Amino acid sequence: QVQLVESGGGLVQAGGSLRLSCAMSGDTICISTMRWHRQAPGKERELVATITTSGGTNYADSVKGRFSISRVNWKNMLYLQMSSLKPEDTAVYYCNADCDDNWSITPYWGQGTQVTVSS
Repeated sequence: QVQLVESGGGLVQAGGSLRLSCAMSGDTICISTMRWHRQAPGKERELVATITTSGGTNYADSVKGRFSISRVNWKNMLYLQMSSLKPEDTAVYYCNADCDDNWSITPYWGQGTQVTVSS
């Protein structure tokens, strides 16, 4: 079992910055790829950024150049640095981690943290 807890959300003005954190605990040795997703009211959950075990990253077109995903494996931490925030970035942000035990991949999710960007 892996537990994920997000933090760092809040209210920020357009153009501002926030740094989200995701703390992992439990059987973290199996953690491989990690992601940030977001879900705005009335919309489907959207993949925002991905980072592999080796540090390879990928971003949604809507956040490229503004968001940066990173991880510190020995601290069991995942981060999302968000800058030049726009009102359309308002959403609940979730971290997600794959637990890969070489037999199967089990996804784990955090409870989410609210990010609100005012215009």
